[in-house]
Amino acid sequence: MNRRNFVRNGLLSSVALATVHSVADASIEKTTSVSAPAAFELDELTVDELQSGMTSGKYSAHSVTRKYLDRIDEIDKHGPAINAVIELNPDALSIAADLDKERKAGRVRGRLHGIPVLIKDNIDTHDRMTTTAGSLALGGSIPLQDSFVARKLREAGAVIIGKTNLSEWANFRSSHSTSGWSGRGGQTRNPYVLDRNPCGSSSGTGAAVTTNLAAIGVGTETDGSVVCPSNANSLVGIKPTVGLISRAGIVPISHSQDTAGPMCRTVTDAAILLGALSGIDSRDDATKASGGRFLADYTKSLDPNGLKGARIGVHRKGFGFNDAVDKLMNDCIDIIKRRGATVIDPADIPTAGKFDDSELEVLLYEFKTDLNSYLTALGARAPVKSLKEIIDFNEQYRDREMPWFGQDIMTKAQAKGPLTEKAYRDALAKNQRMSRKEGIDFVMDKNKLDALIAPTGGPAWPTDWVNGDHFTGGYSTTSAVAGYPHVTVPAGYISGLPVGLSFFGRAWSEPTLIKFAYAFEQATKARRTPQFLTTAKLG
Repeated sequence: MNRRNFVRNGLLSSVALATVHSVADASIEKTTSVSAPAAFELDELTVDELQSGMTSGKYSAHSVTRKYLDRIDEIDKHGPAINAVIELNPDALSIAADLDKERKAGRVRGRLHGIPVLIKDNIDTHDRMTTTAGSLALGGSIPLQDSFVARKLREAGAVIIGKTNLSEWANFRSSHSTSGWSGRGGQTRNPYVLDRNPCGSSSGTGAAVTTNLAAIGVGTETDGSVVCPSNANSLVGIKPTVGLISRAGIVPISHSQDTAGPMCRTVTDAAILLGALSGIDSRDDATKASGGRFLADYTKSLDPNGLKGARIGVHRKGFGFNDAVDKLMNDCIDIIKRRGATVIDPADIPTAGKFDDSELEVLLYEFKTDLNSYLTALGARAPVKSLKEIIDFNEQYRDREMPWFGQDIMTKAQAKGPLTEKAYRDALAKNQRMSRKEGIDFVMDKNKLDALIAPTGGPAWPTDWVNGDHFTGGYSTTSAVAGYPHVTVPAGYISGLPVGLSFFGRAWSEPTLIKFAYAFEQATKARRTPQFLTTAKLG
């Protein structure tokens, strides 16, 4: 989870930046390069292109899965050693072979049939893989059943080829943490510039998908953990409305904010994946609200002219943390105008920044309650039974679990009482009022907006185990606290480092946001593949 907007204890230091590249600029200047990996046959292939290849007989699910597994060995474990994949599925090739038999027999489940996917290591699978949230405390844990996300992927015919590394416990352990690091998985690196951070907590999914270690990926977010790694890795990330995708079987932080979401190289692939993951689940009451709202196919929203006639508001309060990012965003706004949208600038969320403390209060309460419930559901074989036992485990093995940062957030959460306490109920009510009625809904009603935009984040900061993360700025919190949807799409590069543009709006507005994001993507074609630079020469 991205703590940049509610943990303010010295982490917000600035990073000097230089060399702005416009949206269409394909050059990278003043960088030090390393030998790039060999060309990859499946590089940048989309879901539909892979599906077409399997239909024609050029590929099979088995051959495609084998190629991705070989690619993981080549560049994730060797070569640039991105370290994005924490565990491989030992049954991936046999699952792919069975799906090939289905295809040969005339049964194709849909657009994801035979498509390899990587999922974050806080998403339960009942197979020979473990689910650990990156923690040694959950080593060997195999849940009693699949998560909703894993079940939906299997039903769609996707091949879960492995799990990705993450910021341990989805980055809800320490206020001085380093994103992309876990006790079990070590440090994930940013494939664009290897000494930079991939952002958390879905860091492994972001780094894996951008380097074509799988066709598509799934991350999770509480506040920023889908959109921030998507920003840092030049991906399309969709943080949906809370309740659109069931959280059942996902290691939790907060039932009021948690959600899984697609992380893909194109808007089309993200839309396909979102449709496959959406639906009502009896194990997650929040999904009841999606009845009549979720779609099985979000690709119907894909319109290259989708910005024409739209009213887009600019959340200027999300700017100003970096001059280079501001210039890039202003270039993006010009493109949006040229594509036929009316831009209202500024259209600020008036309550932004006014509920940071109460957000943290809610998360501390819910983390203790929700995590204890998750651990109870693991049954008698659970390696640890409570948050208290996790804290004790970390202390016992602090040389492996806490070599760089501690667990002050976990300790604060453990001190909280039940969710019936007035402090929790008041904080939750404040959060929802200020982020929804007095926040996003207010500014959209006032300006008659279809969506809002802001920079998702800045260029990735250098990974720093001594001082922790150096968040520079960006947007995620209001949409996260409201439980409203948020889509980020690649916008350009600064010193070879990706920067994304955020589209966000009201609850259940995913079709509208996907339409705008797709139109922007088609107008800019901003995404570039990683260069595996050792470092960026700034200035």
